[in-house]
Amino acid sequence: MAHASYVIAAISNSGHAPETSYRQLQNAAACPAAPYGEMFKLEVPSLMVGTLDSLMNLSDDLGKTDSVIEGIVRKVEKTANELAGKKATELTVGGVPSTRYVQQFAWDYAKFPNRRPLKELVSLIAGGVSAIDEELKQLSTSYGDKQVSLQDARRKKGGNLMTVDLNDVLDDKIVGGLTIHDTEYLKTVFVAVSKSQREVFEREIYNIGGELVGYGGPDWSGNPSGLGKSQNFGSQVDRHVKKGSPVVPGSLEKVTEDSDSVLYTITVLRSMYEAGYYDGGEFVAGTQINLLEAFAKVLREKRYSVRENFTYDPAQQGKGAMVLEQLQVEVDNMRSGLTRWCKTHYGEAFVAWMHIKVIRVFVESVLRYGLPVDFTAVLYKVSSGKEAMLVDALDKTFGEKKGKEEDIEDDEEYHDFVLIKFDP
Repeated sequence: MAHASYVIAAISNSGHAPETSYRQLQNAAACPAAPYGEMFKLEVPSLMVGTLDSLMNLSDDLGKTDSVIEGIVRKVEKTANELAGKKATELTVGGVPSTRYVQQFAWDYAKFPNRRPLKELVSLIAGGVSAIDEELKQLSTSYGDKQVSLQDARRKKGGNLMTVDLNDVLDDKIVGGLTIHDTEYLKTVFVAVSKSQREVFEREIYNIGGELVGYGGPDWSGNPSGLGKSQNFGSQVDRHVKKGSPVVPGSLEKVTEDSDSVLYTITVLRSMYEAGYYDGGEFVAGTQINLLEAFAKVLREKRYSVRENFTYDPAQQGKGAMVLEQLQVEVDNMRSGLTRWCKTHYGEAFVAWMHIKVIRVFVESVLRYGLPVDFTAVLYKVSSGKEAMLVDALDKTFGEKKGKEEDIEDDEEYHDFVLIKFDP
């Protein structure tokens, strides 16, 4: 089925009855002799005109408002289709397809009172659609965050030792055979490496982070004659004269392995204290340097997976599957809720968009034909490829274009009639 677009056209009645204008518009582009579109009557209510200056200013703003609202309509439509996937269904406006709503358009006087000043009326319509856009952003963000949590839970459940929840892999027997430190000075950490990196990791582990720790200071083991004598201390000692890794020698233990990776434990120094010093007569306190964070960063740079913040808890075994199941239920519920929301608010946004189109027709017609308000508007349903023919036919009937082709905008052209195009 060929895609159809719509064109709204309005002409001055010039003192004649509206039926005369309808016949003229039909004979121009929607009759057997000029079969360029199917014509429908378009109800344009009597709106409050205000001043000429206010109408001119509103005319400039209406084009922008039209584009913004269309963008929101498309955004809701796109979200609904993405949520539905291959099962995408046509969104409706008030229970009917959008094309039928356009063709049978009737002004909603209860929702958009026609006796309100035009500027207020446009603000009312735009504000309602803006609220829809803001709510869609919030709902989409919440849904996206929940999807990320679900994907992360799936990764942890079905991944290798570099990503899986270790509580689902380890048991009391395995952990009981490990030497695990968690003291003020030492911390045992779990590190997973791919099997392709296994040999390199085991060979270099005690040298990784070799620039992190300063081991310099008084060395009485190498100079026993200095025992009991005055020695430099505190800030007067350059501890970084001698540097090394925070990994405790001999602490590497293999925990377990799977088809892709190997899990190890290593024990490292938690932190290093940099001594305070006197600055004049004021003492500047020393600082504690977190070696765990710095060491973990070095490991990650080498593409080793540091299982930070992991503490074995047998009570957590099997909870990963429960969390995954719960997240799946939450994502499904949020998808259903967001789909229902899109179906409801698509109609609301589309109704607002159509009312803005009609207001544009009214404003442009008054600016073009003056007061009192006396014009007739119709809606053409135009088959693909015939839009230019329809516009040319209207030109031939109602007058030549006022301006060069290159100066004409996409959705509104300057003829001896008002013309607004759109694609629902």
